[in-house]
Amino acid sequence: MTGSVQSAKNNITSFDPIWDQIKQEATQLAEEEPVLSAFAHSAILNQKSLESAISERIAESLGRSDVPTALLRQAFSALFETNGDILCQAMRSDLIAVYERDPACNRLIEPILFFKGFQALQAHRLANQLWLTGKQDLALYLQSRSSRVYQVDIHPNAHFGHGIMLDHATGIIIGETAVIGNDVSILQNVTLGGTGKEEGNRHPKIGNSVLIGAGAKIIGNIKIGDCAQVAAGSVVVKEVPAKKTVAGVPAKIIGETACKDPARSMQHYGIKQN
Repeated sequence: MTGSVQSAKNNITSFDPIWDQIKQEATQLAEEEPVLSAFAHSAILNQKSLESAISERIAESLGRSDVPTALLRQAFSALFETNGDILCQAMRSDLIAVYERDPACNRLIEPILFFKGFQALQAHRLANQLWLTGKQDLALYLQSRSSRVYQVDIHPNAHFGHGIMLDHATGIIIGETAVIGNDVSILQNVTLGGTGKEEGNRHPKIGNSVLIGAGAKIIGNIKIGDCAQVAAGSVVVKEVPAKKTVAGVPAKIIGETACKDPARSMQHYGIKQN
């Protein structure tokens, strides 16, 4: 990463300058890449806020002839009128999470325009608010379209904290009663699933600052403790204590996590070295 990019990252320390920074990046994009100029204007520069820009991007991606983009925009706008504080805080926190944790992300504008993991998560946040306000059919529509468009299938009732990163995202499946804490990083092809046909509270509960590696499967109503790490390809069917790393099929504890905050560090080697 260049020194100027790292300096820019260090200078963004609060939510206040985010939208101005994104508009500056969109202006530069439009000037330097004429092919994407109209895209930069419609997606960012013609929008009044970060939240409207995200809503526009989701509506454009998930709308279709029988559920037009304009109607999705209206539904999203209504959500922000009634639940704006919740959505705004979560969306901004997710954006910063991607920007800080993904070494391939060098501008704030990139997740909004190009990263389907970020887009899929924001589509879920909108679907979740629809679900909680009684618009469950529209919420299920968003889930279905997100699964087709982003290859990410998250039930609208699943609960996410803030500061979440879905990295690459393809193949992520998260069930109805799953709960994901704050500052969690989840890689591609992860399943947070149930154990079969049981009903009720049947999906995993993920603590804060957990890192879940690519291809991991966490099955059943089990707790993954704060700052734990699940290694890539593991199958987890038992509770994982806080600050432990598990690996294997079935997963077993192999040691302490290598750092105090694995979700932020994204250190996949996993355990402390003695």
